[in-house]
Amino acid sequence: MFIEQPPLLMRWIYPRAFWRMDKHVKAVYLTFDDGPIPDITPWVLDLLDQYQIKATFFLVGDNVRKHPEEFKLILKRGHRVGNHTYNHIQGIHYLSKNYLKNVEKANELIHSNLFRPPHGFMRWGEYMILRDKYQMVMWDLVTRDYSKRLTGPEVFEKVKKYCRNGSIITFHDSLKSEKNMKYALPKSIDWLIEQGYEFKIFD
Repeated sequence: MFIEQPPLLMRWIYPRAFWRMDKHVKAVYLTFDDGPIPDITPWVLDLLDQYQIKATFFLVGDNVRKHPEEFKLILKRGHRVGNHTYNHIQGIHYLSKNYLKNVEKANELIHSNLFRPPHGFMRWGEYMILRDKYQMVMWDLVTRDYSKRLTGPEVFEKVKKYCRNGSIITFHDSLKSEKNMKYALPKSIDWLIEQGYEFKIFD
């Protein structure tokens, strides 16, 4: 549960970040990290179109550089995009000046006011600087679809177990998540609809 649904202590580290939206509204916010990736991101977009759902994609700048058509497709389909650094790096492993340069390099391609740090961690000083330019978006439920220890059905069960009003739900449109995500995402959407959840994106 520490990973799937971060405890209050972890949420307090970055107090101005979005961890969970309005708990009084029966709505969820689907998000996808690490794309865009050919053959995976378009599959996600087609699925979302089938359900007429909009989501938020936190993109790796170098993937946007390599796959500009997939990036354009995300925007064309009416989804939100966010910055996930240029090289998917953790701030705690880099000098702050280099981390901040990496974020800005990504934003030269992505052009978004939303930011999600890879793995959910960055130095406090990095956070204090970035929060003045970006709205930090974390998560209330990370599906762990990337885990080799989990199966698609287990990922789906995590959605059912931890989802609640206002949940920011994180999937990954990445190669290592492909098998679990392609199984769990459509089943999760069906279940969320059955439970009466509305799907929202960030303003």
